[in-house]
Amino acid sequence: MHRRTFLALGVAGAALVAGAAHAADPVRIGFSIAQTGLFAQAAPSQMTAYEMWRDEVNAAGGLDVGSEQRAIEFVWYDDESNPTKAAQIYEKLITDDKVDLLLAPWGTPTHLAVAGTLEKYGFPMVGNTAASVAIRQVAPGNIWFPTSAIPDKIGPALAALARSTGVTKAAIIANVLPFSQENLEYLVPALGAEGIEVVINESYPPDIADMTTLLTAIKDSGADGVIALSYPADSFLYMGQAKEIGVAAPFQFLLVGPTIAAFADAFGPVADNVVTLGHWSPHQAAWGRAKPFYDAYVLSFGMKPDYLDTALAYMSCEILQQAVAKAGLDKDALRATIASETFDTINGPVKFDGVENAITPTAFLQLQGGEMHLIWPADVATAAYKPR
Repeated sequence: MHRRTFLALGVAGAALVAGAAHAADPVRIGFSIAQTGLFAQAAPSQMTAYEMWRDEVNAAGGLDVGSEQRAIEFVWYDDESNPTKAAQIYEKLITDDKVDLLLAPWGTPTHLAVAGTLEKYGFPMVGNTAASVAIRQVAPGNIWFPTSAIPDKIGPALAALARSTGVTKAAIIANVLPFSQENLEYLVPALGAEGIEVVINESYPPDIADMTTLLTAIKDSGADGVIALSYPADSFLYMGQAKEIGVAAPFQFLLVGPTIAAFADAFGPVADNVVTLGHWSPHQAAWGRAKPFYDAYVLSFGMKPDYLDTALAYMSCEILQQAVAKAGLDKDALRATIASETFDTINGPVKFDGVENAITPTAFLQLQGGEMHLIWPADVATAAYKPR
């Protein structure tokens, strides 16, 4: 995976664009990133979005802060995929580094760990790669979550999608990590409500290296729908071993992973018609910023963006940029602006109700001929569902 400056120093500053507009001090924006540890495979999809946004803004003259444009400079550290360490880093960014703004770390547990630090110092931050019903327990006012992929909404929507495709018997395997288990909690009753029989319901460890036994049981179960509540590494493992074993269910869903460009590159036609979680696609013409973002990303990095994490990370930057243009760097003004305004993003309009995105629907993508298309719900779909 192309990482460009991802493996550079922990403090990565953009070169200043020549001209008087950059005479002012740069706006210093801090964050932590999972450069190492369990989530390191997923984090580059977030980092590339941050880099692209920074470079675009700087090339255009800088971030609009009141009456002047100022260059963006990043201050970031590796949180080692450790939520406790991330919370310590954000405290350092606020108190020692004295950054002007914050971007989000990767993952739900890390967002939740950082939320307490934001509340302690009254420092607003737009999140991105986090989704859990637990976000509703976070004190509102200093953190917001642009995703619509919340498990208590995913379960009923996924069950309805599966039923619409003709699924009658579902086999579920789930990573024991929190996001997968939270989805499992809401999915099982939702499938029952749709009249879908759950014939297998098994969980597995996050470091699983062999799914042969699980997938053989699925093949022998007669399930016409397979739902793997997986993270990126186990999604790759599933796809490779499901082909070897001959899992042939017409409906196959992987929770997190297929939106990463490397997934389609690794499996090609083998991965065609796999369904996954995601609410953004460049093929949705109603979102005028979607296709230009996609084209610019491919030009910059030589690969497609992650349709889930990269899109969410870039959306958070768009929201922050528009809020700063209106409110400047004053924390109280920023907080009020983010909480009340509607923002134009690559995923269409976003407005927050408390900590949650109140506009973007829970949605699903399908990999069709190497392209990610929205297939659910109908009002944002860019293609019809295809069985495997």
